[in-house]
Amino acid sequence: MINEHDLTALATSLKLAAVTTLILLMIGTPIAWWLARSRWRFKFLLEAVVALPLVLPPTVLGFYLLVALGPHGPIGRLMEMLGGRPLAFTFTGLVIGSVFYSMPFVIQPLQDAFTTVGRRPLEVAATLRASPLDRFFTVAVPLARPGFLTAAVLGFAHTLGEFGVVLMIGGNIPGQTQVISIAIYDHVEALEYTKAHWISGGLLLLSFSLLMVVYVVNKRFTAIQS
Repeated sequence: MINEHDLTALATSLKLAAVTTLILLMIGTPIAWWLARSRWRFKFLLEAVVALPLVLPPTVLGFYLLVALGPHGPIGRLMEMLGGRPLAFTFTGLVIGSVFYSMPFVIQPLQDAFTTVGRRPLEVAATLRASPLDRFFTVAVPLARPGFLTAAVLGFAHTLGEFGVVLMIGGNIPGQTQVISIAIYDHVEALEYTKAHWISGGLLLLSFSLLMVVYVVNKRFTAIQS
């Protein structure tokens, strides 16, 4: 039922979701930590930027990224000056677009987790002469594990199902930028509903399984803490 092109598109989607989630965890953790701890009066500006992809139509975000990364955009021109090629319609461009689009699904759970940790455990660690880095890695991160799990799963699942942004910035190049959501769209356009059902059902089952893992693990972690 699923042909070779579908498997290639699925592999591209899984690779894109994994890379995007890893990047977002790396850059999102310090941002979430700062948002949870900062008392800067204008931090709502950064919070609004982080949450913007939740309300912005994906095609709008994809369009501006296409303009920026294309041959006539600032980043595209910079890449050409450095001897490279514009990032539009490449896998790297897909990763950049996915990082922006999935940003709130990783940073907001982390911010909530760090906020829940509170200041008291960190102050106790400080009285034991733990450095700021020690307090972060040995106190804050372990206590925020449910948030990291939720952020990773949501970031991965959301990236896996992207359509508008990846279509705008990556196009539909089989073996390079064609992801599984676009493959489903192609099957629907060709009236190949059976193939679309197989792929969609598989993604539905995968997404449901990931969410079940999050809820079960978080429930056990909460029970251990209490």
